[in-house]
Amino acid sequence: MSDLGHRAPDITGHPDAAEMRERYAQVLEGTRAVAVDGLMLLTGLYAAISPWVVHFHGSNAELSANNLIIGIALAVFGLGLATMGERIFRLGWTCTALGVWMIISPWVVTVDHSPTRGMIWNNVLIGAIACALGLAVSGMMMLGARRGTGK
Repeated sequence: MSDLGHRAPDITGHPDAAEMRERYAQVLEGTRAVAVDGLMLLTGLYAAISPWVVHFHGSNAELSANNLIIGIALAVFGLGLATMGERIFRLGWTCTALGVWMIISPWVVTVDHSPTRGMIWNNVLIGAIACALGLAVSGMMMLGARRGTGK
């Protein structure tokens, strides 16, 4: 029978302890964007299909094309966060810029007529979410740089 009261030996004296701690820290740092990448991907996919969800694809082709292009860009960035992680953190500011563009685009892109309330609320909501996620990614990058793990 084993002695259940016996404690495991301390591994601080192990020759590879420092390397194991560093590797464990790298693994934990690589998972910082797990929530953000999925949310960014979903935000981008919704932005791309939103002209058909809000029903303005036929009445405003310019804004529909704008949302499709920006949505694809946000979705690609979300996929990049999922696959490349730390290496794409430096581009987090682009999501904030795309979010600001989504907020102002109903007034800038629509040339023939004024945007409807649905168009405005749709793009402002998508833009606010994209801005928040872009700021979160930028914050993670700065936090990693401050800790010495950012590249």
